[in-house]
Amino acid sequence: MMVQSPSDPGKILVQAGVLLFLIGLLIGLAVPAFANPRMGLSSHLESLFNGVFLILVGLIWSRMSLSGKTSRVLLVLVLYGTFANMLATLLAAIWGAGKMMPIAGQGMIGAGWQEMIIAFLLVTLALAMITSCVLILTGLRRARNQQ
Repeated sequence: MMVQSPSDPGKILVQAGVLLFLIGLLIGLAVPAFANPRMGLSSHLESLFNGVFLILVGLIWSRMSLSGKTSRVLLVLVLYGTFANMLATLLAAIWGAGKMMPIAGQGMIGAGWQEMIIAFLLVTLALAMITSCVLILTGLRRARNQQ
């Protein structure tokens, strides 16, 4: 049996992934109650898929070769990106907003401040997730080259 410290990034990511998956299941139960149920369904699915993504990254964490600082940056980015994705779509579902998500938003537009919050989350989570994927690929490639 492998002993991991409580602060092991892989373990943190697996636990966060299960939590996000659970949140996604709970959001799924509430879909009909949202101002925009279609956006609620999107939030449900985003949470489930992002939860699985976190679990996967946690499981492959030890296979990556990254510096300590880069590992910490990756951990923060991947946690932020996945939870911000859930939050942006959940807020849009609750508020009946989603100007930046025309298909799931179904043309619904919230108050200006609501749309600004959602837009901020969407833009920053996209940057975080793209950067995370590049760092993961870099870490996996470096580990492969070191073998």
